[in-house]
Amino acid sequence: MLNTTRYLLQPGVLKSRTCPEAGFHFLRRNFVGCRAGSLTPPALVHRRDQRSRPTISTTSFRLGLGLFCLPLTALAAAPSNSSLFADDFSHGLSQWSVEQIPGGSVTAQNGILRIEDAGGTTVWFRSRLTAPVEISYEATVVLQGGPHDRLSDLNCFWLAQDPTQPAGALPAGRSGKFSDYDNLLTYYVGYGGNNNTTTRFRRYDGTGDRPLLPEHDRRDPASLLTANHAYRIKIVVRDGTTEYWRDGEKVFSLRDAAPLTSGYFAFRTVRSHLLIRNFKITTPAPAP
Repeated sequence: MLNTTRYLLQPGVLKSRTCPEAGFHFLRRNFVGCRAGSLTPPALVHRRDQRSRPTISTTSFRLGLGLFCLPLTALAAAPSNSSLFADDFSHGLSQWSVEQIPGGSVTAQNGILRIEDAGGTTVWFRSRLTAPVEISYEATVVLQGGPHDRLSDLNCFWLAQDPTQPAGALPAGRSGKFSDYDNLLTYYVGYGGNNNTTTRFRRYDGTGDRPLLPEHDRRDPASLLTANHAYRIKIVVRDGTTEYWRDGEKVFSLRDAAPLTSGYFAFRTVRSHLLIRNFKITTPAPAP
């Protein structure tokens, strides 16, 4: 019987694909698996010469291998973000819907989504998002003397819905004028708005009202824009809470009594020049 047989292990470098911590070389090449606490050892090389080679009992094999494999089991169980969507901005605007007042331009090429705006631009990501969700990208507000360069309005909508359209529909079809979006049901951040004097977070309620809580009206210099800086923006929605992060710092957080759970994302700006890179949508890890 397998559980009464003794098996031979040769000390050396482990070549098993799954248990590098073990420190043994298994003589049978088709050894597979090491799941702590449940492994039944395969038929290795049967003991022939106990005097010349070390042996190990089945019980010791199970216990030792279980301990060796525990770090790997824990590592495999660690949470990690899973990718849902991405755009490296090398293949045009097929994933985006642009609404722009005449006089500006939007392009996606060479790894950059470039927005140059004269009077108002919204760029919708066409895929509908559902919480829990994490949105991340890099964004730069260009100030280098160009015709549309102005240090203002690195803005965005997320989980946006239009109550006047069928459920689940992309809330597109507007002119690009900012007031056209007042009736959305959405989360919104205006980062460096009003000529870079305010940074605000709002939850639009779908009625045209855009309430602003005092703690979501930031005017301190640390909350405003720096020209030509590549910001790392991250938006997280999970467990009834939405968060807006900038360069690893949480800027806004709202525990929503009636959380928005699905909708659309859009970049938003007015009279400015933005560069967007490395756009990704993932499923966030569980909240700590």
